[in-house]
Amino acid sequence: MANREELALIRGARAGRAQAQLELGTLYLFGSAGLPKSLPTALHWLDRAAQQGCATACQLIGTHIPFDVALQSQRPVACWFGQAFDEGNLRAGLVLAQLILGGHGGAVPGPGRREQAFAALEAGAAAGLAEAQWLLSQHRRLADTLAAPAAAPLPPAVRAADPRWLQRAADSGMPQAQLSQLDHDWDDGLTDAYAARALPLARALVRQLGTIPRSAGQLGQADVTLLSRCARALAAGAAAGEDGGAADEAEIRHFFELAAAEHDAHAQMAVGLWCARMQVDGKRIAVGEGSANFKKAIRWLTLAGNQGLAEAWYALSRIYIKPEFSQRNVLDAQRYLERAAEMGYRDAQLECSNSAWRARRENENNDVRAVYWLQKAALQGCLQAATALHKIAPRCEGAAYTETGALSAYGLGSAHPLLAARLELAALFGLTRAEALLIDVKAADQGHCLVVDIRGSYGRSKRRLVVLDSMHERHALDRIVRLFDGVDCGPGGPEGNYRQRLYRLKTLVPESEHAHAEQGEVEAYEMAA
Repeated sequence: MANREELALIRGARAGRAQAQLELGTLYLFGSAGLPKSLPTALHWLDRAAQQGCATACQLIGTHIPFDVALQSQRPVACWFGQAFDEGNLRAGLVLAQLILGGHGGAVPGPGRREQAFAALEAGAAAGLAEAQWLLSQHRRLADTLAAPAAAPLPPAVRAADPRWLQRAADSGMPQAQLSQLDHDWDDGLTDAYAARALPLARALVRQLGTIPRSAGQLGQADVTLLSRCARALAAGAAAGEDGGAADEAEIRHFFELAAAEHDAHAQMAVGLWCARMQVDGKRIAVGEGSANFKKAIRWLTLAGNQGLAEAWYALSRIYIKPEFSQRNVLDAQRYLERAAEMGYRDAQLECSNSAWRARRENENNDVRAVYWLQKAALQGCLQAATALHKIAPRCEGAAYTETGALSAYGLGSAHPLLAARLELAALFGLTRAEALLIDVKAADQGHCLVVDIRGSYGRSKRRLVVLDSMHERHALDRIVRLFDGVDCGPGGPEGNYRQRLYRLKTLVPESEHAHAEQGEVEAYEMAA
């Protein structure tokens, strides 16, 4: 309860006396025996005193009223923070900048107000205020956005960090800046810098966890990410932390175990690989204490795989083909391998292609599957896959494979559309004359490649694959396939047998244009035989 002096101040403040308002606001600012501490109430009375020209009230507002309290004020109070900043109060400038850039009052600040805000932030940042450095790093590059006529108040999720100020804010100990700097280092692949910054934070977090009972769900997502990434950076050989001593293997494993218990997929995979004493590709690692525990490894790797980590399924496939694994199962290994390949893991795609190619004697169409996975791996930059793809499905460039396509220049489209389409197919994919005339277009199209197999009608030929290299080829093939829809491409179809097709070609195209092609084709098949 307010005492006699405080009641007199309240009456004087309500009567409009500036000194009473100043003193009452100060009492509410710090609290007293009779009046509780209340920053909103303090701002109310100090604001009324400042309206009467009290410079001390402006300084008290700028020094002690935080941004969230000023933001809730029913009256515009940014002017008092501006006045305090003009008198050298850097903290007041920090709140002023927050009010301006945050769109206080619903109005978009003009160029002059924005420059005032940035000047206040730069002054605070230069003086070492970590929060000013952090805010400057977030808002400096958004000036052009605010300059737009229809610009809305800045959403808190917007991030456009200035690396210079962000690093200084992180070095000053600003938690948000430290986390943001860590994200930048990780995204840029700077694992050494990440480990140097993250290891002290991870160790502090582990010490904090050691003082309280451990339970699932205790860590926030940011803490889990910190532990997982820090362990991965350290495991990759990054330098260590605060005391200059490198983190040992036990500490790295402890970070992984904490993050894995909180359902981090990368940590679960790391724990699974440790239990199996192997790398992702199945190669053994230096044996530590104890032997491999494949049962635990499978559990952790399955959890990681179910969260979308393709590497975990690939590692599982390596476990199931290990001779020392008591439950070795080649079918399960192949199933996990294909799952990893379908999820886009390059090594699994390469292994799937090798497996299909080795099994082509069992099923002739396995070469089509091999080419499919080789294409997938080659698109991800695998040189080994690109080399193998060139060997398995080369583009033939000899005369026998090019001169037939040259005949597509003759205008046969309207009078003989099927023959014209076959010649266009030869020009696109390098087909010999016999291949162009006899290929079953619909059966040959496998989506990613063309299967050229005319052995049933032309005994000297060999089955081969041609890879589709571009969307142009894909669209052209789709158009040609639609043209042959419902057409029997066999000898009983409308095109007749090979002799009839060859006679039609010779009749429509002068002999001089394809005689050399015919001779080259015969020589090529004799050499192949």
